[in-house]
Amino acid sequence: MEKGPFSVEWLAQSSRGGAREMPGECRPEGSPEGSPLQPPPSVPADSPREREAAERRSPGRGAGPGGAAPGRPRTKFSAAQLQELERSFREQRYIGAGEKRRLAAVLNLSQSQIKTWFQNRRMKFKRQTQDAR
Repeated sequence: MEKGPFSVEWLAQSSRGGAREMPGECRPEGSPEGSPLQPPPSVPADSPREREAAERRSPGRGAGPGGAAPGRPRTKFSAAQLQELERSFREQRYIGAGEKRRLAAVLNLSQSQIKTWFQNRRMKFKRQTQDAR
């Protein structure tokens, strides 16, 4: 039976001084214990694992010509929404759960949009105060 990485047998053998290489590393056949480890044989390019790795490496991950990642379109806040958000931000820079729920209901936005607006507004505030110095 082959011992998989981090199996009970593998761990027991490694604690006794046996298989010390980490999963994903291998020694050439017949090489002594102290010889350097080599990377595993390469995975075929058409395997799901390789495709996923290639997708993670590709910049923008399917980004369109504008460079933004696909997903939710940018929210365009109305003047009334911005006025209420700014008023709330002037009172308190960090929004609590109750105020977030209230604003989401009043402004017809999701709590996630409110949270993100406050995070972005704090960063804008930080940039403005740093530039003023």
